[in-house]
Amino acid sequence: MKPKMKIKMGIDLLMTALLLCLMAYQITGEALHEWFGAGMLLLFIAHHILNIRWYGNLFKGNYKLLRILQTIVNFSVLISMLCLGYSGIVLSRHVFAAFPIGGPMATARSMHMAASYWGFVLMSLHLGMHWGMIVGMFRRLLKGRKLPGAAVWGLRLAAAVIAGYGLFCFIQKDIVSYMFLKNQFVFFNFDQSAISVFAEYIAMMGFWIFVSFYMTRGIGKISGKHSIGREKINEKN
Repeated sequence: MKPKMKIKMGIDLLMTALLLCLMAYQITGEALHEWFGAGMLLLFIAHHILNIRWYGNLFKGNYKLLRILQTIVNFSVLISMLCLGYSGIVLSRHVFAAFPIGGPMATARSMHMAASYWGFVLMSLHLGMHWGMIVGMFRRLLKGRKLPGAAVWGLRLAAAVIAGYGLFCFIQKDIVSYMFLKNQFVFFNFDQSAISVFAEYIAMMGFWIFVSFYMTRGIGKISGKHSIGREKINEKN
């Protein structure tokens, strides 16, 4: 693996870990939450600098369904991060308290809450769309050795169980009401253990990764069949 790719993977791994820490506000507390947020913002900027070529290719090539969806998700993540960055600075009492950036606190609070949960879902979807790369790296580590069929199905079952629990948590916590600001206040259970909090958010992330990964695979297979079908038609003509 090239050094640049290792740096990209390292940044993405740190961003994933920070995303989970940021969602666990009742565990980290206000000050640490702000420092994690500042770190996420810096890593997000670094991520975009390292992937700047993606923007240069926006107007090149054809836009099929999968590329359209990936582009929508990527720009949605960017918008949510910009909203989080601005609202986080406005609300800051520790890291950015000295910055001369102000605004309506109520608006910033609502923006921060909605963008937090939208960002969590969108970043999980983004990760799922690139999960094939992680699977490919794992296969390369095996150096051509294949896992036993039972192990493969065991991993698939584990993924399905995690996704199912993640969906349950997502519904139980009524995350949709926060995303669409139907509920203006987030309920935090400060008596809940750290293990339980992180397990729930890991499962919810796993659910959206699961959905995105298999949706991406399905679209890829459908597109591939359509391409083969067109080639056969062209050959007959």
